[in-house]
Amino acid sequence: MIKFMFRWIGLAFITLLLFAAVVLAQEGNEDKKVLVIDVEGPVTPVMVSYIERAIEDADARDAEALVMRLNTPGGSVDLTREIIQTMIASDVPVVVYVWPPGGFAASAGTFITLAGHAAAMAPNTSIGAASPVDMSGESIDETMRAKLENILVAEIKGLSNRRGEEAIEWAQGAITEAKAANAQEALEIGVIDFIAEDLDDLLAQLDGFTVNVQGSEVTLSTQDVGIGFIESTALEDLLAIITNPTIALLLISIGGLAIMYEIINPGGYMSGVIGAILLLIGLYGIGQLPVNYAGLALIILAFALFAAEVFTPTFGALTATGVIAFIIGGVILFNTAEFAYRLPLPSIIGISIALAAIVAFGFRKVIQAMKRQPTTGQEGLVGAIGTVKVALEPQGNVLVWGERWHAISEDNQPILPGQRVQVTKVDGFRLKVKKLDES
Repeated sequence: MIKFMFRWIGLAFITLLLFAAVVLAQEGNEDKKVLVIDVEGPVTPVMVSYIERAIEDADARDAEALVMRLNTPGGSVDLTREIIQTMIASDVPVVVYVWPPGGFAASAGTFITLAGHAAAMAPNTSIGAASPVDMSGESIDETMRAKLENILVAEIKGLSNRRGEEAIEWAQGAITEAKAANAQEALEIGVIDFIAEDLDDLLAQLDGFTVNVQGSEVTLSTQDVGIGFIESTALEDLLAIITNPTIALLLISIGGLAIMYEIINPGGYMSGVIGAILLLIGLYGIGQLPVNYAGLALIILAFALFAAEVFTPTFGALTATGVIAFIIGGVILFNTAEFAYRLPLPSIIGISIALAAIVAFGFRKVIQAMKRQPTTGQEGLVGAIGTVKVALEPQGNVLVWGERWHAISEDNQPILPGQRVQVTKVDGFRLKVKKLDES
């Protein structure tokens, strides 16, 4: 009986050990994760800090890989270089995945994609068009263009060197000829490694794929690992909203209008304070992006014309000119040699029309105020009704608004005491009046 009990106890103990080993093995697999970040919008300092933080987090957690889901129109060359340097120095494989369908990795996004240890694209995405443009979005002079192109070509050839001659030729053409490619074309010429429908499809294709990290060959194991997402912080989300080109322009527009309203109608202070805050936030957002100063000058000119319309009414001429200046300024505001980003034209037109409507409303109020009969001061006496106290022959005294005034008959005709008169003019401390018909 005792031997039987020890036999069962030993069997149970062995079973428990085996179960613990399985659990520990599963926990070990779960600890080994693929981390994912979503990188969207223009390249800004906020994006740079987010990517740097994600790579540091992936390294600290010994992640199998960091997947960067990318959707960007491009941005500052200097900031892009910071991102690329961080990616190359990473001890964790960084996989760039152009996503979602319909997204793109344009301009600087092309460099970021090629800098990844592995690259993939979702169907119906595009990559390329990284040629430099001038501040109006058109071709730049030959000397400057050659200088910029030579630098960018050297950098992009270095990033695409491991992908073969065809990929290098295409990458060079993306700079010199603004070449672009869809996902299938990019895969055929070797610019990317995979076309993936979604994240699960990407991880399935990455399993067993070998990448070069810091000079060492690393084979990815992504089939049975967990997936973790590195979310942006609340501050990063707020800064990302502020640095959105459309939002930044909208903040500047609202702030400028609020300050203009304070100047037109002083005394409330709140509109001026709120306007100054919004204006500064909008300028901060624009300051994080490469800005075409000609576009910014046109927008400032537009507000000056709007203000001039209110103070020097031209019945819409200055407002119309301001709208044109605002639209042109908005179109070229973010078109620089390193950042060819165009604000959505409907947004620019919508903001400019709203500004014009508000200015027209303010102009109407000013005109109404100019036409309104004064109700205080000497000007307010004109049209007031009074009573003769001392006969006007033609001079005398009248009682108006409870006060005695020296008065003179307008037509030099006598007016008897007790008769009602109306003030027609104020001449210093003397009023000109006319007799009212008693009927």
